[in-house]
Amino acid sequence: MQHSHTSGTADLRSEIATERRELADVLDGLSITQWNSPSLCTGWRVREVAAHMSMGFRHRIPRIAVELVRSRGSLDRMTDRFARRDAGALTAAQLAAALRDNADHPWTPPVGGLAAALGHDVVHGLDITVALGLCRRVPAERLLPLLAEVTPRTLRFFGARLENVRLRATDLDWSYGSGSRTVARPAEELLLLAYGRRVPGVDI
Repeated sequence: MQHSHTSGTADLRSEIATERRELADVLDGLSITQWNSPSLCTGWRVREVAAHMSMGFRHRIPRIAVELVRSRGSLDRMTDRFARRDAGALTAAQLAAALRDNADHPWTPPVGGLAAALGHDVVHGLDITVALGLCRRVPAERLLPLLAEVTPRTLRFFGARLENVRLRATDLDWSYGSGSRTVARPAEELLLLAYGRRVPGVDI
């Protein structure tokens, strides 16, 4: 059992590193217009999403704690402040490099461990590529561990409103829910829905 857990951990770390490097390559290829275009994250351009993705690498915990106090304990306000400030202070090349240079960084969100770290990178990457209409597909080996984590609790956490809806992936063997209405879409679009995003062309 220990070997299986160790292997799974190594696999997740490898997928996280690869995802960050691939997304850095995507960022390096964007035009200034694309950098300043809206993402799927409400109120954030691509630039703010990219800045947010590397926040945990560039700012130490004491600095984050101070900013959290300044934001009156609101994690959302703090991350928004960091994203907007860093997006204005760093160049596009620096934002891409921050992701690539920290591909193997051990950062994880406050809860959820490595799976949450992978989800952070994959979903925010989709926030950028889907909003820009880029033809980048996330591999199944990165999507499946994240889809396996979808529960009523995670749906509530991310503000996903999927009552009476059954999600069914058209490109992977995965489904969730037992609602009377089935939404059959590619797995990465369903992942975005589970993370509370509005997906272009998908009416929920």
